[in-house]
Amino acid sequence: MKLEKYSIGVGDRFGRQGLAQLAAVQKAQQQGLAIVPVWNKSHREHTIIHTTPAAVRAEADAAVREGGWQGRYYVDADHIGLHNVDVFLESSDFFTLDIAAAIGQTAAPEAIRQYVDHLDVYLGPLRIDGVAETFEVTRGRIEWIASKYLEAIRQAGCIYRHIEAAKGPGNFVTEVSMDESHEPQTPLEMFFILAALAAEGVPVQTIAPKFTGRFNKGVDYVGDTAQFAKEFEEDLAVIRRAAQEFDLPENLKLSVHSGSDKFSIYAPMRQAIRKYDTGLHIKTAGTTWLAELGGLAVSGGEGLQIARQVYRRARGRFDELCGPYATVIDIDRDQLPSPDEVETWTGGEFADTLRHDPACENYNPHFRQLLHVAYKIAAQMGSRYLDALEAHRQVIASEVTENLYERHIKPVFLD
Repeated sequence: MKLEKYSIGVGDRFGRQGLAQLAAVQKAQQQGLAIVPVWNKSHREHTIIHTTPAAVRAEADAAVREGGWQGRYYVDADHIGLHNVDVFLESSDFFTLDIAAAIGQTAAPEAIRQYVDHLDVYLGPLRIDGVAETFEVTRGRIEWIASKYLEAIRQAGCIYRHIEAAKGPGNFVTEVSMDESHEPQTPLEMFFILAALAAEGVPVQTIAPKFTGRFNKGVDYVGDTAQFAKEFEEDLAVIRRAAQEFDLPENLKLSVHSGSDKFSIYAPMRQAIRKYDTGLHIKTAGTTWLAELGGLAVSGGEGLQIARQVYRRARGRFDELCGPYATVIDIDRDQLPSPDEVETWTGGEFADTLRHDPACENYNPHFRQLLHVAYKIAAQMGSRYLDALEAHRQVIASEVTENLYERHIKPVFLD
């Protein structure tokens, strides 16, 4: 199973926007862009909302049937490990192996020694086309990289082989994720990480590194965009060399997690993938939930009341909701409107405050980030929330499709 050059992760908290998401991909197809959808949902989200991986597969299959999609599509078991992968095996054909928590766990001394011996051909100066720096590779430097990453990569191999035993070789796409680690990977680290994955027998098709800067949920990139552009381009250069050097899949490409709404880095990403004529996978899960909530608000009536109540309850449960996402949100409570003030807003005012449009004077990134992590509240509303999604399906679908196509697919892949 070979992942196409361009792919987009389209997570859907409540499983109701598959057709609207697919419509955005079809609009891109009409513009000549060959891009495939990858429906993804993490174990954490399933636990909070009380859904199952089978529901994601059902949503994707139904959207494809109803939308008349003729291309490939995938269902991603997002951020999984050995402890939770089994529930995804039947429904998924794309697996994101999350090894971030294992980075820094020390491998066995003999494994490190064998790894260094295997790579001693690279001792001395190492040059990679597209990377300005010439690296001076020593045994000590390879040992340091091995001590930091080798155990995590061994665990990736264990997860991969567990999936392969269940699904058979070649029947799924493998991604390796390091984006939730504490420090960015340097080009030299990336090179030897990919060497280790190849030695471990993991046919990784997409890899998600940690980049400099903050990738907060649902808002723009926070950091030095020039530094990000440099790191992104260097990673592309390393991947191109490593795929050839270590006999990794020829379609190996970068994956950008928490990629939704990172408007300031979309142009550098687009320019770099065109420069190297390479692929890209970008995950945009949370942005659909926010477009859905905005669609409810502009629908008025019960939809607006639900949106207001989600916000009121989120304010009251701030610490509970924000705690699990503390590393990927930055919310100034003083910048949040009071729930009583929000009760006076029209649906348009609510949507304008929520919608990620920096040119709109009402846009409030603190408001948006809080609601990003408040989907648990909507889930607890049960049938009331789901019935409202059905009642206002057309308005919500329009918001979802426009958001995904105009604010994400176009600036990343088209222009």
